[in-house]
Amino acid sequence: MGWKSPQLRHTLRSMPILNHRPSSEPPLVEAVDDRNRPLLVLPLPEVHRQFLNHRAVAVLVYDQDNRLFLQKRGLRRTLYPGRWDVSTSGHVHAGESAQGAAMRRLWTDLRLRPERIRHVRDIPASPETGHEFITIFAVPRATQLEPTPNRVASGFFHAREEVSCLVREFRELLAPGLVLLWERNIPFSSWEQP
Repeated sequence: MGWKSPQLRHTLRSMPILNHRPSSEPPLVEAVDDRNRPLLVLPLPEVHRQFLNHRAVAVLVYDQDNRLFLQKRGLRRTLYPGRWDVSTSGHVHAGESAQGAAMRRLWTDLRLRPERIRHVRDIPASPETGHEFITIFAVPRATQLEPTPNRVASGFFHAREEVSCLVREFRELLAPGLVLLWERNIPFSSWEQP
């Protein structure tokens, strides 16, 4: 069944929306080709096990002083527990848009429903990204974050110099996604100015 086949398009369109999935089941995600076109839908652990390309989002949340919120990942998280990470991130579920995934993560992790969210950049999938096509969003001038304790142990807003110091001196305490974005000069580039 090819990418443009009517059967595949019908299968993808008729897949149920996963908002009512029991929390004990792993989310379903779309495995995608090298051009970010959907191929099939699988449980997330299977996509990771097979090193298949899939989609993810990262959201950078800033305060009034243009400081970046970093979250300390909860100790019960599967990947990188207790490490400092971007404001929030996660996988795009099957049938979900990247912006929808970003809004879901903002609410789930930080109890934040911003008035605006800005698309920043897309990073292609590679071994360096964990085979994820990453769509990056920014939320300027956020107020009143309420981190969810089971996902986010704590969090603080940091100036550019503080994040630079963390990456330079304490890299082992950081999640790879934060380091990847820092090395690509994304968190404090000119796009994020209000």
